[in-house]
Amino acid sequence: MAEYNYKRELKEVSEPWSKIILPNEIFGKTSQDLSDLRILGLTASNDTIEAPFLLREITEKISRKEVAFKTLNASHNEKGYYFTFEIPTIESINQIKLNFAQENFDWRIDLEGSQDQQEWFKLIENYRILSIKNDHTDFQFTKVTLPSSKYRFFRLLIHSKEKPELSAARIEQHEITDGKFRKYNIKKINTQENKQSKQTEVDIELQLPVRVSHINIGIADAYDYYRPVTIKCLTDSFRTEQGWKYNYSTLTSGILNSLEKNEFNFNSKTVQKLKIFIDNRDNQALMIDTIEVKGYIHELVARFTIPASYFLTYGNKSAASPNYDIKRFTNNIPETLITLELGEEMTIEKKEMQGAEPLFKNKIWLWVIMIVIITLLGWFSVNMIKKN
Repeated sequence: MAEYNYKRELKEVSEPWSKIILPNEIFGKTSQDLSDLRILGLTASNDTIEAPFLLREITEKISRKEVAFKTLNASHNEKGYYFTFEIPTIESINQIKLNFAQENFDWRIDLEGSQDQQEWFKLIENYRILSIKNDHTDFQFTKVTLPSSKYRFFRLLIHSKEKPELSAARIEQHEITDGKFRKYNIKKINTQENKQSKQTEVDIELQLPVRVSHINIGIADAYDYYRPVTIKCLTDSFRTEQGWKYNYSTLTSGILNSLEKNEFNFNSKTVQKLKIFIDNRDNQALMIDTIEVKGYIHELVARFTIPASYFLTYGNKSAASPNYDIKRFTNNIPETLITLELGEEMTIEKKEMQGAEPLFKNKIWLWVIMIVIITLLGWFSVNMIKKN
């Protein structure tokens, strides 16, 4: 346990399997990949034991079921171009992904459903799909999201004077079980326009270092926009003669746009300071309304087999990730687990290293030796002078 800097008591360990919810306060004191987390126990005979665990993020569960269909016909009239799909089985759908041969378009669509192709029911109206491809940009938004619907026939109307070349379509039932997040308080936020780089730079400082995986950017402007965006985090800093220098690494990049929710996801990382760069090019800068920073809840699922006083220990950035057998037998972990309460953080005391003792503890001995050496040097010097 002395290899770690901090510990928190696990209270009332009574079941073979339990879980521990990691508090925000520990992340700034652990390694970036959380490899220095350990559960150590002290037995009645004062032996130290280690309890195995799994580290889990409570992430979303996404299921996609592709639904078979047939394209029946394509036609057009003064309203635009129609594509009709037939689903032979009675299955619900909520997403249609479209691919077109055209690389640049901006179309509005309607979607209807029917059981007999006689009576049609409107599902979505005036839905926008878009594709932009040039030397600077390659962006496409052709995913049609609709309420979960069960119809045998679906009719797509594309309002366009140009004939859409539909090269492929994919119909799915798309289900998401939400993950569990913590929303983090922003301590300080500063927005400035860099006219030289034509960028909006947003500096964000959180209350403390935490595990971040999602950032939502709310834009107040009502007009259409399309802007490349890069999100970075502070990795380290160092002092020079010119002042402090800061190094940032990229968390994610994407497109800030008016077509969909501007939520940017990335692998969890412990951060406190963030930078958002919005590339405006020659456009007017966007008005940022809200910024939401959040991250998955992290938990340890632990197995206890020996009675002991257990502690969650951390704070050893040179520690390697543990390798426990239980990660290969996750099917044996109970679905229902009790949550253990964590005690207050305690600093683990280190035994001071005893330095090498001096050869002579008493200074009198040192003076005696010095006098003897000086006397001998004087005697040799006098003899050499006499001989000369």
